[in-house]
Amino acid sequence: MGDIEKSWLASLSRRKALSCMAGLVAASPIAAAMAEIDPRPLATHRRALTLGEMQSTFDFEPLFFGNVPQSIYDYTAHGDGSEFTLRRNRTAYDWVDIMPTRAALPASQVDLSSELLGAKMKFPIIVAPTAAQVPLHPDGEKGMYQAATAAQAAMMLSINTSIPVAQVAPAAQGTLWGQFYPVENLANTQRLIDAYNNAGVVNLFPTVDQQASFYERTQQDVNFGGQARGARGARGGGGAAAPTGSAKYRINGGRLWYTWDYIDAVRKMTKGKMLIKGILEPADALLAIEHGVDAIIVSNHGGRSMDYGPSTLEVLPEIVAAVNGKVPILFDSGIRRGSDIFKALALGANAVMIGRTTRWGLAAYGIPGAQRVIEMLQQELVQVAAAAGCAKLSDINKTTVKANFV
Repeated sequence: MGDIEKSWLASLSRRKALSCMAGLVAASPIAAAMAEIDPRPLATHRRALTLGEMQSTFDFEPLFFGNVPQSIYDYTAHGDGSEFTLRRNRTAYDWVDIMPTRAALPASQVDLSSELLGAKMKFPIIVAPTAAQVPLHPDGEKGMYQAATAAQAAMMLSINTSIPVAQVAPAAQGTLWGQFYPVENLANTQRLIDAYNNAGVVNLFPTVDQQASFYERTQQDVNFGGQARGARGARGGGGAAAPTGSAKYRINGGRLWYTWDYIDAVRKMTKGKMLIKGILEPADALLAIEHGVDAIIVSNHGGRSMDYGPSTLEVLPEIVAAVNGKVPILFDSGIRRGSDIFKALALGANAVMIGRTTRWGLAAYGIPGAQRVIEMLQQELVQVAAAAGCAKLSDINKTTVKANFV
């Protein structure tokens, strides 16, 4: 055995060396001081912005993310399939330029008030229907309605509300409309509509733009619980009978059956105005008018319906041309800034609906947060209109923008 080999016998083993190092560190006064302080390291501390420090709707999104469970965030943030349409909804606004065709005005001279389906509106901005708002904040839909009313905006209530409409409607004295998904059984449809009517909500709209969407990410969140489950209406496996109808395609069994005859039946049940949400084709817009709707909503459910479809902003001009003023046209999907709203109005929408951003605000700061999001978009819209020389809503038209859709 050589001298080097003999030295190995006397040297520390790796285990002994690590043990000695641990003892040295433990005896260090630095380690002793660290053991006495708060175990949360200061390096990971971040101060959240206060409500008054928020500069745009995007500032609310990180707080929303931090305040809700992952599944609630994913349900709100994501869309169908590869989310191409979700991304395209946002990208489309980059393809529309605001043209300086008039001299700029002071913001104080801008008045964007209007009347829509019997409702007086200070701004052409409506809170869109979004499901299950109590997981965002305990005040839920009641809080959202109060925020909308405080901001002088109308609100649309989702049929998938986490607070019954009978409790939401008395929460404020604003404008509240009701959304629902078609139910093939007309008696059940009547019960849905009666619940709205009994609460004093008379302007209603069926939503038809989610016929064939399956939320892969939402399904993944469900599976995180350790027990794999199939899509609603498609719970096969374990010896269960093979799925039939739309359930064969992992789609909710209540979809892929909608008909114009159903819309005719709903029109007869509705006491007030009836809108239809989810129009993306000029031909469907004209059919909707033939079947008695009072307004249409151009929507792809914020990218949550069929993936690889067009953005709503792209199809809006051709639908506006086809409708030719016969009924009002509402618009949603992808709106994040006042400039986005200006572009949609310029391309022919009579009003716009905002969904995800109001959810960000409610989850971040409750009622004041949702109100601030709405007011922020109103203020941004006024600023853009003033810069474009538009003193009133009718001044915002196709001459004020130039679309370069690809």
